[in-house]
Amino acid sequence: MQIFLFVAALIAILAVIFALQNAVPITVSFLFWKAESSLALILIIAFVAGLVTSFLFNALAHFK
Repeated sequence: MQIFLFVAALIAILAVIFALQNAVPITVSFLFWKAESSLALILIIAFVAGLVTSFLFNALAHFK
C-alpha cells in the first residue's frame, strides 16, 4: 500500500512540473469553436477524453 502512495505522489509531482513547464497559452479551434488555454490544460483534457473513451469501449465490450 505504501508503494502505491509513493507512486501516486511521484506522478502528482511530475504532473505539476509538466503543467509549470507548459503554461504557454494556445488557441484550439474545432469547426466554429475556439478556446484559448494553457498547453498543459489542453493536453490533460485530451488525455482524460481518451481515457473516458477507452473506458466506455471496454465497458461496452465487457457487458456483451
